[in-house]
Amino acid sequence: MRHNKAVNHLGRKSGHRKALLANMASSLILHKRIVTTEAKAKALKPYLEPLVTKSKEDTTHNRRVVFSYLKDKNAVSELFRTIAPKVADRPGGYLRILHVGFRQGDAAEMALIEFVDFNEAALAGSTKKEAKKTTRRSRAKKAEAAPEAEAPAAEAPAEEPKAE
Repeated sequence: MRHNKAVNHLGRKSGHRKALLANMASSLILHKRIVTTEAKAKALKPYLEPLVTKSKEDTTHNRRVVFSYLKDKNAVSELFRTIAPKVADRPGGYLRILHVGFRQGDAAEMALIEFVDFNEAALAGSTKKEAKKTTRRSRAKKAEAAPEAEAPAAEAPAEEPKAE
């Protein structure tokens, strides 16, 4: 029985697991989102979120602590320079896990893990709502109304150059 054993070992020895999480965290920091298995994404979230919290205060000690976990100089500098200022006012919850279906080969559950504040494409896409497609009859009515609406607009620019 494994009562009170909260760490998912991911079928690996501790050294392999630490290296896996460090590499995944570095990739996530550099690319802002990665697709991986759901179990690895859930294991990565509690690994990386304390490091992001440490990066809010840019001290030499915090940089060394984060580097001891990530072991990647570029990822550490990216974390402290670009990610930390963007999440400075957020009190936690820096990562989001989205389920994307099953992997074809072995039917493993796949997940997309990403930084919450670095998803401008999805945020911009959610605010814009596409026009509802209409039937052919209503298009014909709009087509008749459209030339009337365009005619006054076409006359207005023609009058402005004469006034100048």
